[in-house]
Amino acid sequence: MKVVLITGGSGGIGVSAARQCAADGMGVIVTYNNHPDFAEDVVKEIERAGGQAAALKLDVARTDSFGAFRDELKNMLRYFWGRDNLDVLVNNAGFGLFNLIESVTENQFDELFQVHLKGPFFLTQMLLPLISDGGHIINITSATTRVATVGVAPYAAFKGGLEVMTRYMAKEFGPRGIRANSVSPGAIRTSLGGGLNDEFEQLLASQTSLGRVGEPDDVGRVIAGLASERNGWINAQSIEVAGGYQI
Repeated sequence: MKVVLITGGSGGIGVSAARQCAADGMGVIVTYNNHPDFAEDVVKEIERAGGQAAALKLDVARTDSFGAFRDELKNMLRYFWGRDNLDVLVNNAGFGLFNLIESVTENQFDELFQVHLKGPFFLTQMLLPLISDGGHIINITSATTRVATVGVAPYAAFKGGLEVMTRYMAKEFGPRGIRANSVSPGAIRTSLGGGLNDEFEQLLASQTSLGRVGEPDDVGRVIAGLASERNGWINAQSIEVAGGYQI
């Protein structure tokens, strides 16, 4: 059985990815920061469907906590799956912020940087010895790296950095057979950045060739598909999942 770790797995795209991976027969570990009850609901749902899942607390902005997290993860892997490694790391945790460049504070800039670029970099570094040879790293980026969207410049810049970093991961980890890809969602109906009001959703739908905004499952299915052996020759790619947004 493959085991996948999904950061930010207690809401939105992370929840869908957890469900889809479990449905494909993978063991799932989801992380949460502020909502342990949401993460526990995900675990219980997967278990009721006959899957195996567990939850761990993780603040991806706290790189000083990664060593302790690694140790907890190793204990969990031994307890639930009788092994010392995992197969797939999904760097998904994040938050949104709408603010024009002229108004962004240094604190807001730093928080976005820590969660969307620094955190994934050093978490991957910390967990790399635990990722099995032939494993996979999936980084969740954003279609805002392709389409300039007013008000999300720092967020998009750091997601762009994560996209570039993905290719370097594929290059450097290739000798171990570890693949690295990024998944780039467009407008998705989640609570990220406060969610979508009706007017904004209609605007985004009108800019998308398929005529609607995305649902978490639209992205979760892609993540699970990449994690499977069915797509084992896809490597160093950025896969946009946006329904044809602004094309």
